[in-house]
Amino acid sequence: MTPTIAPRVRTLVLLLLATAGLLLAGAGPVSAHAVLTGSDPQQGAVVEQAPDRVSLTFSEEVALSDDSVRVLAPDGKRVDAGEPAATGGSTYAVQLDGGLADGTYTVSYQVVSADSHPVAGAFTFSVGAPSATSVSVSGETAGGGAVGFLYGLGRYLSYAGFIVMVGGGAFVLACWQRGAGVRAVQRLVVSGWLTLTAATLALLLMRGSYTGSGKVGDIFDLNLLGDVLQTKTGAALVSRLLLLAAAALFIAVLFGAYDKREDQEKRDLTFGLAVGGAVVAAGLAASWAMSEHASTGLQPGIAMPVDVVHLLAVAAWLGGLTALLTALYRSPETPVDGTAIRRFSALAFGSVVALVVTGVYQSWRQLGSWSAFTETRYGQLLLVKIGLVALLVGVAWISRRWTARLAETVSAQAAPRKEEAAVRTSPGKEKAAVKTPPSKEKATVKASAGGDPERAAQLARQRAAMDTARQKRLRDADPDRFGLRRSVLAEAGVALVLLAVTTALTSTEPGRTEQDAARATAASSSSVGASGALTLDMAFDTGGEDGKGVVRIELDPARVGANEMHVYATRPNGRAFDVPEVKVAFTLESQDIGPLPVVPDHITTGHWSASGVQLPMAGDWKVAVTVRTSDIDQTTVSKNAQIG
Repeated sequence: MTPTIAPRVRTLVLLLLATAGLLLAGAGPVSAHAVLTGSDPQQGAVVEQAPDRVSLTFSEEVALSDDSVRVLAPDGKRVDAGEPAATGGSTYAVQLDGGLADGTYTVSYQVVSADSHPVAGAFTFSVGAPSATSVSVSGETAGGGAVGFLYGLGRYLSYAGFIVMVGGGAFVLACWQRGAGVRAVQRLVVSGWLTLTAATLALLLMRGSYTGSGKVGDIFDLNLLGDVLQTKTGAALVSRLLLLAAAALFIAVLFGAYDKREDQEKRDLTFGLAVGGAVVAAGLAASWAMSEHASTGLQPGIAMPVDVVHLLAVAAWLGGLTALLTALYRSPETPVDGTAIRRFSALAFGSVVALVVTGVYQSWRQLGSWSAFTETRYGQLLLVKIGLVALLVGVAWISRRWTARLAETVSAQAAPRKEEAAVRTSPGKEKAAVKTPPSKEKATVKASAGGDPERAAQLARQRAAMDTARQKRLRDADPDRFGLRRSVLAEAGVALVLLAVTTALTSTEPGRTEQDAARATAASSSSVGASGALTLDMAFDTGGEDGKGVVRIELDPARVGANEMHVYATRPNGRAFDVPEVKVAFTLESQDIGPLPVVPDHITTGHWSASGVQLPMAGDWKVAVTVRTSDIDQTTVSKNAQIG
């Protein structure tokens, strides 16, 4: 069976990498975590008068750039004026040019959600009547294309590098200190550091294009890079690079000075390396927590430390597993002993406990309801992850059985070896214990080569290769060690797919957010619903000093009969505007009804309300608001809305 292991390993790894790639590729443009829940004018609305501005409301606060919101005329010409700005909460507005002609206008937006993921989309509204438009909105996506795929691949590689580097270092320090001198383990940990460093640099360069144009040519745009460095995600990536410099020093000490120390000196140095390594690893994990899901939403102060513990537990388990697999397959000259395997088994068990506790909290925080498991993409991916973790724990249980059997075998073999050593070193037997000195071995090799140095070197290499092959045969002939290798290989295979699913989860909208956004979208899909409220935003300018602002009318339930009305006035910067007087009038011109005047009561700064506002008939009502900002400066603005 032994000769067939290597091809099987290669085939399994290739299949698992292909599966991981498919899972990763499937998590592309779905990474938007903020959702447009309302707009004014609304999607598909036909308004009689051209609006002064367009406002958009999202499910959470978003980050804007100068070009985040564009309004395009039917001929494709931009009609937005100035930069978009927040008007309160998660609502943002952009002013429009005056005198817009009749026709269909397209609103295109591209913003960045609070947890660093790009959001893009478009909708249309019409002035007067719908018309043909030359603007296409089919390509309005964010985080897709070649840059989106490369960015997702970079995220996957950064997680993989972190897990291998941190888990491999923890395995050496906590479980198998002799592994510090094993070249295969050294190469594994160093490759993890190189992968994480390269992926972080690539993510930093691609970030501007990923959240913006999506063009490959913009990856090396220094202006975009400067903008990225001013964002939360840019700061997290730079912090990660600085911490990686400290990690390089840790690796150099671990595989340099530490490996050369005697056992007593190693014990003294282990504590210091463990503390330093834990601080660096926690800092690296925090660079994800401070810019991903944990940094926004519900209980971020608790969620970020929990996320750090979760990442460290994943690294200790899966990274240590990778180091153990490397030691079992690539270290015949220094075989990993039963004590090291038992220590790793205990470390893995503690990591699994931490993963379960932190995972339960994260699931509750991100889902919020049982229905989200099946109704949202995040919940469905989480179910897949839970199944993979359960499978991984099952395979790990098998590994623990092999570990116990291997430990018993090692203990049983240790006693005869001690007796043999005692016999060899007893009086009269010392000569038998004396091994052939290396100088005599070299002399024997030279004699066999007939004094030819090249031939002697060749024979020495052959002898070393034969010794290595013999040690490997002895190792593979051990059924307990062979069984452990197979079970650990299976664990590593499942871990590869698990890492891909986890990466997809971090770039997928949380179930709680998705359901809340769906409810908000349904509630605002029509200004007038069965039990909804009518909301109208109108910009005003009385012409005097400090005479500009926005007035909002909320009418609930916007039906025939008595209604509750609230009026809000805000300045252009979104702050409450306490104007001296606000009056409202309702007119149904088609039935020659009105104007019906309403003088609301002043409640607080920038807020007025009126109860029992009677509207006698359903129809297209004109809602006019008169705003007075001084003794002589006032204006009336109006909008039409379907009521009843």
